Amino acid sequence: MMYVSLRQLRTFETVARLKSFSRAAEEMHVTQPTVSKQIRLLQEEIGLPLFDQIGKKIFLTEAGERLYVACVDWFETWGRFEQTIADLKGIKQGRLRIAAVTTTQYFMPRLLGPFCAQYPGIDIALEVVNRDRLLERLAHNQDDLYVMGVPPDELDIEREPFMENPLVVLAPAAHPMARRKRIPYADLANEPFVMRERGSGTRLAVERVFQEWNVPLKIKMELGSNEAIKQAVAGGLGLAILSQSTLRLDPSQNEVTVLNVRGFPIKRYWYVVRPRDKRLSIVANAFLDFLRTHVQLLAPRR
Repeated sequence: MMYVSLRQLRTFETVARLKSFSRAAEEMHVTQPTVSKQIRLLQEEIGLPLFDQIGKKIFLTEAGERLYVACVDWFETWGRFEQTIADLKGIKQGRLRIAAVTTTQYFMPRLLGPFCAQYPGIDIALEVVNRDRLLERLAHNQDDLYVMGVPPDELDIEREPFMENPLVVLAPAAHPMARRKRIPYADLANEPFVMRERGSGTRLAVERVFQEWNVPLKIKMELGSNEAIKQAVAGGLGLAILSQSTLRLDPSQNEVTVLNVRGFPIKRYWYVVRPRDKRLSIVANAFLDFLRTHVQLLAPRR
């Protein structure tokens, strides 16, 4: 009889899904040696290798493929059991798993705080990741709910808008266009831009709009965080187009300004997303109801 731990199986499932030890360590918030140790102990117990490494890439062996299928089935069964227990306990207890894109860090804590105060017995696991990682989690049904700005068209999902998410043009405070009104969007073609990485929801939205306007988008630099982009704009490296929600925590910032450009702000929404036909727990439904009735908590601060 084999003796394997739940921790070993979760580690294996994460490595097998992401095809990377380092990314698995990042998602599980542990070190890479810890991941390697769990996989080694699991392979020793099973008696067969689970991964083949060719260069820097890893592949599942036949034993690994069989174990991965078993893990996915078992975790789905266990997830249904956890949901049943949570429903039996009611909304006074339970666990809520939410995955959200990085820009939501500017408003999600202000929403989760009052929710936790109203339901102190509920534990919340919030994963803040980039859009590509969130889509992976959504495709594997790892969480109860997902919060993003650009829901995917290729997945069978239900999406519900809950708050406006306008995009604005940011410039250094001393930029020549800072004092202009109703700037033609064609003038943006002459400006360098600092943008989020490829695949981000903001980047996708901006590229679509510029294509519709038939205006070239001159990208000078790509950065992985909104804070880094704001600092780059303040330093005079270019303009940026960001979600207005990223500006709410620093209203006194005077190194950057929002330009008055025709066609802006670009109207968008924040969405709460879930796989279609997914049966939500009582806890997840309670959060959805809270979100619908407390969205004013997320209104811009004047």
